[in-house]
Amino acid sequence: MAQAKKVILYALAVFVLYTIIQSPERAAELVQIGFEGISSAAQAVGDFMTALIT
Repeated sequence: MAQAKKVILYALAVFVLYTIIQSPERAAELVQIGFEGISSAAQAVGDFMTALIT
C-alpha cells in the first residue's frame, strides 16, 4: 500500500510539472483560482466567528 502511495505521488508530481511546462499561463491561472478560493473560505470563517461574537 505504501508503494502505491509513492507511485501515485510521483505520478501527480510529474503531471503537475508537465502541466506547468506545457501551459504556464493556465497553471498560474489555476493557482490564482485556488488562492482566491482559500481566501474567500478564510473570509467566510472570519465573518462567521464575528457573527458569533456579536
